[in-house]
Amino acid sequence: MTMLYRLDAPAAHIARAFAARAGDDPWAGGYVAPGNFAPVITAGREFIAGPRPERGPRRMVPRLWGVPPPPSAHDAGRAITSVRNTDSPFWIGNLRNSEFRCLVPATSFFEWGAGVDVEGRRERFSITCPGTGPGQPLIAFAAVWKDSEVPGFALLTCPANGLLKGLGRERMPVIVPPTSAAQDLWLHAGWDRASALVAPFPAEAMEARLLDPFA
Repeated sequence: MTMLYRLDAPAAHIARAFAARAGDDPWAGGYVAPGNFAPVITAGREFIAGPRPERGPRRMVPRLWGVPPPPSAHDAGRAITSVRNTDSPFWIGNLRNSEFRCLVPATSFFEWGAGVDVEGRRERFSITCPGTGPGQPLIAFAAVWKDSEVPGFALLTCPANGLLKGLGRERMPVIVPPTSAAQDLWLHAGWDRASALVAPFPAEAMEARLLDPFA
C-alpha cells in the first residue's frame, strides 16, 4: 500500500483548486510520509465532530497521516495509515458520518514494483494522473479522519487497476474523480451513495514512471 506521496503545490493553490478556505495552513509543497502532517479538505469541523449545517463549506486543514489503532491491536504503537475493509467496526461509524470523510490532495504517489534492477534493488515507481488535466494536476485521495489527541487520517484503498496490477500491486489508493460533483459526493452524501466511489481509478488516466534508484 502507498506509504509516500508528493503534493507539489502551495497551500493557497490547493485551496483554490478545491474551492476551500485555506486558513493558516503553511504547506509549501513536498513529500508526505506516515506520521507527518499534510493538508486535507474537509466539510466538517476542524477538531470536534458533531452537528453541522447540512452542507458546510470546504476547509483545508492540516491532519496527521495515521490514526491510533484500537486497543486490541497487536502493535498498539503503530498508527493505521490505510483502510482496507470499509465494513470494519473500527471504520464504519466514521465512514457513515460524512463529517469524518475528507479529501487528501496529491500530485503523485509511489509504489514498489515486483521487479528488481541489475544490482538487485527493488523497482520503485512514481504514479501520476496526467489524463485528468493539463500540466501536473492535483488528484484527491478518498480518506477518513478520526478525532483523537492529534486528529489523523487514513487513505481508503480498493483493488488495483490494470496499471498497478502490472507493477505487482494488489491494492491502490482510492482516487476521487476530478469533478466538484464527485468531491461533494464524498464530502456530503450518505454512505450508501459515497461508497460507490470506492473503486479503482481508470488505468488509462494514469501513468507510472520508473524512478532512478540513485536519484
